[in-house]
Amino acid sequence: MSRNIGIETPRTLIREIQLADAEGMFDMDSDPEVKRFLGKKLVTTIGESRDLIGFIRQQYADTGVGRWAIEDRLATGFVGWVGFRLMKETINGHTGYYDFGYRLRRKYWGRGYGIEAARAALNFGIQVMDMDPKKIFAMTDIDNLGSCRILEKIGFAYTGNFPYDGEPTWRDPGQPTAWFELVRK
Repeated sequence: MSRNIGIETPRTLIREIQLADAEGMFDMDSDPEVKRFLGKKLVTTIGESRDLIGFIRQQYADTGVGRWAIEDRLATGFVGWVGFRLMKETINGHTGYYDFGYRLRRKYWGRGYGIEAARAALNFGIQVMDMDPKKIFAMTDIDNLGSCRILEKIGFAYTGNFPYDGEPTWRDPGQPTAWFELVRK
């Protein structure tokens, strides 16, 4: 059973990711355009999507946060995910921070879902979960201008590039990655 974490926007419901989202996750993560700025490693089986969902759900249990499903309230469909990940490893000189991120299925691109859900989830993290804004960061491929714009519109500031050396499933080691720090609130 998924838990409604209480985030609603005019078009979306943001809730815990559940196994029933596997088909939508697979559609998103097997799309080469969606993964273009994410190291290009495509998901090839629905089982990989189920494994990822299990990993995310374990993060809920272990850290109290994780990526949350974005659901279209009218079509009741999986749009993508948004949310936080507690980063225990050191990336760009930071350890013990919240990585903020989002990803959408391609059919929802350019329709305002990304900024709507990202703004709502970020506000929830700060106002309801009492996260320290000074410990919330985001990163994206330096060429992913759409993602950079969304981050800036919701209150992040680009502070420079760094050579990514984290999870090889997201980026190839050493690739230049844009770093963002939250400057609002």
